Amino acid sequence: MNLLLDTHIALWAITDSPKLVEQARELILSPKTAVWISVASLWEIAIKHSLGRGDMPVSSRNALQYFQESGYRLLAVEAEHAIAIEGLPAHHQDPFDRILVAQALLEPMRLLTHDATVALYSDTVIKI
Repeated sequence: MNLLLDTHIALWAITDSPKLVEQARELILSPKTAVWISVASLWEIAIKHSLGRGDMPVSSRNALQYFQESGYRLLAVEAEHAIAIEGLPAHHQDPFDRILVAQALLEPMRLLTHDATVALYSDTVIKI
């Protein structure tokens, strides 16, 4: 399975946060799973970390290093991903979440999130 991690799920995974529930850990660690991180997540981390937001515990540079050391694959943001956002329902206003949904739908991948609003987009979204 190709599994795209929502930004917070990815951060919880690399920081071994107790917020990451066992079901998510099992999916991420499964040998049948290819774990993907969107470049949009790195962008989100960079913006929010530079603003001193407490929910971004590491810099984008450090996050990238941790993602690579964990064997996660990077998913580039392509023009098709950006265009697909226009066709999404207006469930969510966060541009980072919307690009992750568009990427997951187009690739296709399962998107792992903790956000119930993101889960409204598709049954391919796994809400933990």
